[in-house]
Amino acid sequence: MPDPTNPTADSSPDLLPLEQAKAQFVQLWGATSANWGINRTMAQMHALLLVSAEALSTEDLMAQLQISRGNASMTVRELLDWGLVYKALKPGERREYFVAEKDMLQVTRCIIRERKRRELDAMKRSLDQLAALPGDPTEPGYREFHRVLGDIQQLADSADTVLTGVMKAEKNWLIDKFLRMFT
Repeated sequence: MPDPTNPTADSSPDLLPLEQAKAQFVQLWGATSANWGINRTMAQMHALLLVSAEALSTEDLMAQLQISRGNASMTVRELLDWGLVYKALKPGERREYFVAEKDMLQVTRCIIRERKRRELDAMKRSLDQLAALPGDPTEPGYREFHRVLGDIQQLADSADTVLTGVMKAEKNWLIDKFLRMFT
């Protein structure tokens, strides 16, 4: 197994340089997936499909990632739900084949949309429910609780606005804004 922290390590001398680089990329993408809130297998499958020139079947994914059929099927389904992978038809084939979305801005939008829906939107609903709880506004504990909730709600609303803007952004606009942060 390649060391994702050392891309020059030659842990598989049997592999051609391109295949070795792809294997290292798959491992790296999987290793960093925890930072994005997705599991390693989902990230590795996404990475494999990203760097594949041709559509891959579930059997191809199982063999290359050394995972079970159930794991492969559930992971493909989740990638399809996120909009990161699409079904591809191959004439004369009964198997389903899959390709990854290759436009990295669109990949970013898909990830932001899902993370926002699963985490930020859920948190905002919970905060709204907590803020609606009855109590005595003259009580210092009640006032402090609602002050903190209000601050968090304001931050969550700002994050929601920024993320919505990124999801709607045109590629050139986003790159321009990103580059301005560093110049």
